[in-house]
Amino acid sequence: MIKQIKLIMVERMQNLTANMRNAWHLLVEKGPSQIQFWLIALIIGVASGTAALGFRKGIEILQASLYGTDDLTRLHSFAETLPWYWILLLPTVGGLIVGVILNWFTHDGRVRSVADVIEGAALWEGRVEKRAGLGSALASLVTLSTGGSSGREGPVVHLAAVISTWISVRINASGITGRDLLGCAVAGAVSASFNAPIAGALFALEVVLRHFAVHAFAPIAIAAVSGTVINRLEYGGVTEFILPEEGSLAFYIELPAFLILGLISGMVAVILMRSIFWAEDLGNAVQHRLRLPRILRPALSGFLLGGIAIYFPHIIGVGYETTSAALTGQMTAGVAILFVAVKVAAVAITMAGRMGGGVFSPALMVGALTGLAFGIIATAIFPDVSGSETLYALAGMGAVAAAVLGAPISTTLIVFELTGDWQTGIAVMSAVSLSTALSSQLVDRSFFLTQLERRNIHLAAGPQAYLLSTVRVAQVMRDLEHTRAAGEEHCWELIEAGVYVDGNTTLDVVMPLFEATGERYIPVVTLGGEGDPPELWGAVFHVDALKAFNRALSETAAEEHS
Repeated sequence: MIKQIKLIMVERMQNLTANMRNAWHLLVEKGPSQIQFWLIALIIGVASGTAALGFRKGIEILQASLYGTDDLTRLHSFAETLPWYWILLLPTVGGLIVGVILNWFTHDGRVRSVADVIEGAALWEGRVEKRAGLGSALASLVTLSTGGSSGREGPVVHLAAVISTWISVRINASGITGRDLLGCAVAGAVSASFNAPIAGALFALEVVLRHFAVHAFAPIAIAAVSGTVINRLEYGGVTEFILPEEGSLAFYIELPAFLILGLISGMVAVILMRSIFWAEDLGNAVQHRLRLPRILRPALSGFLLGGIAIYFPHIIGVGYETTSAALTGQMTAGVAILFVAVKVAAVAITMAGRMGGGVFSPALMVGALTGLAFGIIATAIFPDVSGSETLYALAGMGAVAAAVLGAPISTTLIVFELTGDWQTGIAVMSAVSLSTALSSQLVDRSFFLTQLERRNIHLAAGPQAYLLSTVRVAQVMRDLEHTRAAGEEHCWELIEAGVYVDGNTTLDVVMPLFEATGERYIPVVTLGGEGDPPELWGAVFHVDALKAFNRALSETAAEEHS
């Protein structure tokens, strides 16, 4: 009897093992759409949330050790009591370590961030660079722990994208599936970072995937909730910022003030973004002229930041202490305006020095300070019809951050979930709407899309602007053996005239040639060494290129409306 039971148990274990092996084989060969895709979304959400939590805890541990305080909510206040040379030394040494890390993990010394995740979603089937991503996360961890003036959200988003990329590669995920998995990872990371599941889900859809397809919403929502659970297991259900009291708003009388605040916040956001780009260009020029090794560039920026932090320690790290002080009205308008100027300069130096970190937390801080300064002035001019100045700080925080991210919906919800105050929605939405409308006209829609535009990656205008760059000439060309191949003699005439393309190039290079020459086809060649003639492989026809572009547009439309 016992022997029979053992045989039955062994047989069942063998069947279970075989079923698991078949399931894994199906997953790898056909992608997760054939089995429990939502389970994968849950796993990615937990993994991304854990990564975000680990990143945050790592910063807290290092900051506590380096600055010698256990109360990190008062880090900036405590830093005022430290010797000046320690404040100067920490970011300088941190920058040197960042330079070593980036030199080892990346080929260009550039920190990967949210812009690279958006690029991966649009052009690389939801994949990002894994080695460079891990190095960037480590560099950002050092930056934020040693006094860099940036945010932790950008590195966390890219780190989560690395996790989804690893899974996508393992299960051979297709383009749509890979992008959905990427969205799940981003949602889990943002939700865990801010304890904001609704905003995390919408951030992934609005900023990274840049569509609100129904098929993507359920798995992304699951990942966002699971990421939030990871955060709350450690920190509970508390919000990041606590307001002293609920804001009061005389809706019809006070609403124009929030519209004006929106316009001012939009301009402040543009100044913040353009300051970063200007500082980056200046840094490139200085590095080139002085022939400065790229490994020393972050150290030089760290030295500059340390010099500023001696007098203005509020620039150190994420800056939540200063943001909380602004939201609770614990400073004057003059101090708030001064802090805005200094913080913008510090963020620009950090980013230009390629030290790592994100822009979302700095945007929150700059926005809260801007809103507070405006609120103090507005309530002083019209005291009888004005609410609390802290309500303006809340609205300004959302307005500047929304303009920087180019994400009015998710940023508005993040502000609500960060503060727990849902009574001031109309004020925040009014300011956010005008700030994003104004800033989007002065930059390429957002900080991230403008970053990509500066790298000649054109995503801001939509799929019609970048899909041509996703189709290689080799995919659509007709070789010389094709039944309707191009005339070889005419191809050589075009080659002699300098009209040809390489097979590895993409259609965004070929289409202007068709427009300029009026030819039906362009020869495709492989260039030999110096003095060697090119080798003719075939030609790409205008009609084939248009068909490929049309297919890409149709597939994108189908994905966005499915």
